Amino acid sequence: MTTPLQRLREWSALLPLLLLLAATYWLNQQVQPMPPKPDSSKRHDADFIISKFSATALNEQGVPRFLMSAQKMVHYPDDDSTRLDEPQLSSFNAGRPPVYTSARQGEVSSKGEEVFLRDEVKLVRAASATQSEMTFTTTYLHVIPDRDLADTDRPITMVDAYNTVHAVGMQFDNKARVVKLLSHVRSQHAPARH
Repeated sequence: MTTPLQRLREWSALLPLLLLLAATYWLNQQVQPMPPKPDSSKRHDADFIISKFSATALNEQGVPRFLMSAQKMVHYPDDDSTRLDEPQLSSFNAGRPPVYTSARQGEVSSKGEEVFLRDEVKLVRAASATQSEMTFTTTYLHVIPDRDLADTDRPITMVDAYNTVHAVGMQFDNKARVVKLLSHVRSQHAPARH
């Protein structure tokens, strides 16, 4: 019959081997690479959403210079993009008629200096004492609000009191009061009625 002390002596020869095995397992666990963390930078998730958004930029005298509104504004931090649903832009300058622009969709550049409008884009330069209202329609418009510039490389239709003009591409400079139609210009003129 073996006594507990004899069994302990028999197993004691295995004790260094068991300790070596446990130390090897522990060391192996310590040198394993960390499991990869999910890379959220590849996800395109919004960090904020604003409904019925409106912002006003003022000039040096504190008078509204530019107004931007949208039914919905969504910002995505991965590419710092801002999407707009049904955006409307209004530009006001002393001595010039206001310009109103609308679209179904829009995007604002990361620094907010440029606005890209898409789908059913309409730009209206209000009438002045010397000029009739002028309306432009297109599918895409690039707007630089601080410089009062807008342009497109897409087909555009311009309508005023007496003319309907179709063209491809346009540059609109509200400061200089200049509209350049770039190519394929076709015009219909209706004479004034007296």
